[in-house]
Amino acid sequence: MARQRDRKTEEQEHLIEKLVSVRRVTKVVKGGKNMRFSALVVVGDGKGKVGYATSKAREVPDAVKKAVEKAKRSMIKISMREGRTIRHDAFAKVGAVNVVMRTAPSGTGVIAGGAMRILFEAAGIQDVVSKSIGSDGYHNVVRSTMRALSGVVSPRYVAAKLGKKLSDINARRGNIRGVAGKAEV
Repeated sequence: MARQRDRKTEEQEHLIEKLVSVRRVTKVVKGGKNMRFSALVVVGDGKGKVGYATSKAREVPDAVKKAVEKAKRSMIKISMREGRTIRHDAFAKVGAVNVVMRTAPSGTGVIAGGAMRILFEAAGIQDVVSKSIGSDGYHNVVRSTMRALSGVVSPRYVAAKLGKKLSDINARRGNIRGVAGKAEV
């Protein structure tokens, strides 16, 4: 039990914490205005696990600290190919934000802007081409990107879900490519 606890604290020491945005939030009350700060934070281990959270506090450092703790609890594992890119193309929509992500060959780098780039860097994704269409609000861009990344699945997961062997899934992918290759010749 103590060994497991030590491993968890060791994993949390190596986390990448990135601040996406800080906003001043004011609430009007009977006696005047209550001013607080809202922080949006992305946390990742650089190896395929990433999470995000938002939190409010009276001071900026407190808001960031609370958001980091919440983000650590909400981390998800992303299925990556060769440890550098996502397994397949993905898209998602949250509010007025549409996010499109495509796999990329080695050496392409992270082609993304703003909040998406921060999220990819924290997750450890090295090669990806992405586009955010619609609104450019940080919160919905991060939520949409996380929804798209959570939908990326491995062939092993698909095989288990369909009750087939992994070789059947990979053979099917190969046959489809083979047919397309023969048609072009």
